Amino acid sequence: MKPGIRGFWTANSVRTSTLRSAVIDRAPRRFLKNLPALAALVFSVTLLVALGAFLSLAGSGIQRSGECLHLTKASWQEVETPGYSAPPASLDSHSLPQAWHATALPLTMHPLATAPAGPANLITWVRLGVDGPQAITASWALYGIRLKTDGPIAIYINGKLMYRAQQRGQQWNSLFTPLWVGLEPGVSDTPVREIVIRLEHSPAYPVAVSSLWLGPADALRGRYQVRQWLQEGLPAMLNAAFLAVGVFALFVWLKRCHEPGYLLFFNLSAIAFAAHLHYYVDLPIAHDWFGWLVLNSLCWLLTAVHFLLRLLHGRPLRWLSRGMIAAPLLIGVASLPLPWALPNSPPMLAAFYAVELLMAMTVGFVGGICTWRSSREGRLVVVAIAISVLLGMSDWALHNNVIGPEGWFLGAYTNGVTFTLLGLLMYRRYVNAIDEVEQVNAGLAQRLRLREVELEESHQRLREIEQRQLLSDERQRLMQDMHDGLGSTLISAIRSVEQGRMRDIEVSQLLKDCMDDLKLAIDSMEPVEADLLLLLATLRFRLEPRMESANVALMWNVQELPALSWLDPSSALNILRIVQECIANVLRHTRATVIRVATSAAADGVQVIIEDNGQGFDVAATLWRAGGRGLHNQQRRAQAVDGRVAWVSGETGTRFTLWLPLQRGNLAVM
Repeated sequence: MKPGIRGFWTANSVRTSTLRSAVIDRAPRRFLKNLPALAALVFSVTLLVALGAFLSLAGSGIQRSGECLHLTKASWQEVETPGYSAPPASLDSHSLPQAWHATALPLTMHPLATAPAGPANLITWVRLGVDGPQAITASWALYGIRLKTDGPIAIYINGKLMYRAQQRGQQWNSLFTPLWVGLEPGVSDTPVREIVIRLEHSPAYPVAVSSLWLGPADALRGRYQVRQWLQEGLPAMLNAAFLAVGVFALFVWLKRCHEPGYLLFFNLSAIAFAAHLHYYVDLPIAHDWFGWLVLNSLCWLLTAVHFLLRLLHGRPLRWLSRGMIAAPLLIGVASLPLPWALPNSPPMLAAFYAVELLMAMTVGFVGGICTWRSSREGRLVVVAIAISVLLGMSDWALHNNVIGPEGWFLGAYTNGVTFTLLGLLMYRRYVNAIDEVEQVNAGLAQRLRLREVELEESHQRLREIEQRQLLSDERQRLMQDMHDGLGSTLISAIRSVEQGRMRDIEVSQLLKDCMDDLKLAIDSMEPVEADLLLLLATLRFRLEPRMESANVALMWNVQELPALSWLDPSSALNILRIVQECIANVLRHTRATVIRVATSAAADGVQVIIEDNGQGFDVAATLWRAGGRGLHNQQRRAQAVDGRVAWVSGETGTRFTLWLPLQRGNLAVM
């Protein structure tokens, strides 16, 4: 292998191993971080599995051997009757016609093959003999999955009427409610030996009887409760959940009226709730408004699904939309519970359900073609329609005895399927919305970081420009100050020396003044951090040697002062020159032996006080004469910093006061 290739592979191997080590190092930390969430997930799943196992065991009818009897052998016969009649309180099976036909349960009877023509109604008798040991002192029960008829039901045990149902006609939930007949101890002195079931029905109705269980109530109650919950309770819960989410979608639509999908979702949930009430509502099936509502809700539901699909794929499909509006209107008018409407007979109901099945297949087929490639959400809705059609076909098979009476009415779960798939659709939209928000936030954060970098760079450039400007302004100020002060003084001294008008001692004094002025300009550049005392201490350091040479004592009586936030180099130079000018005047003109410097603080400012014990002067006359240029300079410099100066002079000395404000622009009267 060539060296370059070997180096390349070596570098990549090192890089790969480093990355793998980093991932391995992060894995335990990630696991520990998510450990509480994983523990909660495991606990929740375990709880649900345990609950499902408990319900399964309870519904499996586990009992001690020989306690429950599974009745599967029976005999049956049909008797003509002119109409529905009340069952007798007692019955002797030997009084019935002896035209019994042996059969095995479950029993399914097809009306076209067994119903004779002509009579108004039929009574189907089913007789079961019971053999086996029974404990008559315990509470027993008779359990069956389903008794299927459209008329009254009566059950006789040992010749006594023990159970009656559907006295006003078939109940909406009768096919979904399992049979439960409780047999309390003491009701009969003998064990159960014979069970006779009386089923009245119309000739065209397909009757069915499931196998029966006889045994202790505690052993059979689990079977009954699980069957009832799965066939009635769970569909009711799914309906309620679907409607609750639909109401939530309605409130979302009220805030986002430009998105009709939320309104359609609410419409679907409300119609589906009405269309599935018959699975658990105990009302008689008759020519009433409840039956009309249940029958037509399925048509309205299909119409709402069609418009939801049309919203997803975006195609108008005007001809299909008109048909999906016209069909529910025609079926609704034709099935109205009014005297002139069509009769609510099994053939007519079968015709209505056939039209609704055709509508469902049309909506699913056309919607599938239009949305399969254009909308993933539309595909979910089409899958929901297909599953619901299959579940509805299983119900049709149970209604017509194509499937035995011990099967399940799966149409009760169509709402669960619709709710699950539409909930998945809403879940995807919610997750996608969160992802989009996170992406937008990430983009905004990235833009914010870039803008912060740009602002930092701009701020840095501005600081550099400001620094250069400050240096330029300070340089200009120093040059101007030296030109006006030190420069003019030196020029005057040079001219006086050239003309011979100054003595050597005067020249020396003038040069000392120039040197002091230069030192003041340098001292004003030092940072004093808004501390006036520090500025005065700098001046004391400069002037104290000169005062000692002049045999003048300096008394320094200063106290703590508040900070002056406006104290910049320019202001510091004005203050230094005011104080220097005052002390210089004392040294030149007053013949003082003591100079006292003090400070004090007021409510709105601070004061610098300089007193001497020399000969005084007339302040007003000095200010009025041209020779008072030094005092005027002090006034001018004090005004430059929004301050004031004052002199009080007498035979015992002079008191000079410099007042400075705490904040610039706030002058006070002394």
